[in-house]
Amino acid sequence: MKLINFYNQVVHFGRLADPRKAKGAIKSFPDSAILFGDPGLEIKKIMVGIDIEVGDLLLADRIRQKEGLDLVIAHHPEGKAYVGLHEVMRLQIDLLTQAGVAQSSAARLVEERMAEVERRVMPQNHTRPVDAARLLNLPFMNMHTPADNHVYRYLEAIFKQKSSQPRLVEDVVKVLNTIAEYQIARKFNTGPRIILGNPKRPVGKILFEMTGGTEGSKDVFDKLYKAGVRTLVSMHLSEEHFKKVKDANLNVVIAGHISSDTLGLNLLLDNIEKYAKQDFEVIACSGFTRIKRK
Repeated sequence: MKLINFYNQVVHFGRLADPRKAKGAIKSFPDSAILFGDPGLEIKKIMVGIDIEVGDLLLADRIRQKEGLDLVIAHHPEGKAYVGLHEVMRLQIDLLTQAGVAQSSAARLVEERMAEVERRVMPQNHTRPVDAARLLNLPFMNMHTPADNHVYRYLEAIFKQKSSQPRLVEDVVKVLNTIAEYQIARKFNTGPRIILGNPKRPVGKILFEMTGGTEGSKDVFDKLYKAGVRTLVSMHLSEEHFKKVKDANLNVVIAGHISSDTLGLNLLLDNIEKYAKQDFEVIACSGFTRIKRK
């Protein structure tokens, strides 16, 4: 499979899994890109990690020298994809309105947060890993929101199953712990856990915070409560956001950041392999573990 075809399928399956209803308007994902490499390169052996920095690329180059390697794939964005991170956050407007928040309020809060993230990213040295890939002549790409979309859809589907519908907050953790990626995280003491709310409290309406670039507005939680949401299932939560959620009296279950990212990458890779009718040889690194479901 050629690199450009691989990337096109990342976008394609990312669109299919996207929680927005108007999928026709989704042309690309600014936080996912071919960062360096010939689009016509044939891809068979890949190295996949959650975060790929200069040291990981040097490791990849050593592996390439010893046993061959075609492509390095990061989950989290670098280079131009990192600069585009704030743009994908518009997805959160749809998630909030679907949860019952007024569209005008959702748009205002998300756009304020987008501007904040853009300002935070602007001064960063975001080209450093891409420069390293270029100097090593090592093909390098990342796939962020397309993978996160897969996490959202997968968890949404599981929690909709009658046999998996949680009644209490503690039941959310029990459901998550049936998933292989979260089982691995438990071995490293980073598995799903309740950080706000009594385990015996009714779970109520759940909002999954699994996609949309990065954390949304810290001022939206009271609006979510008024819309009927009672429990958030999130990858992670900053201290500033934690205080606001606590004030809003919401339950919070942290599924896990790296484990959730790993789940999304695995689901996306499964889909690409099914499409290509080809199993890629995968070297897992930087927090990633390859688990196939097909």
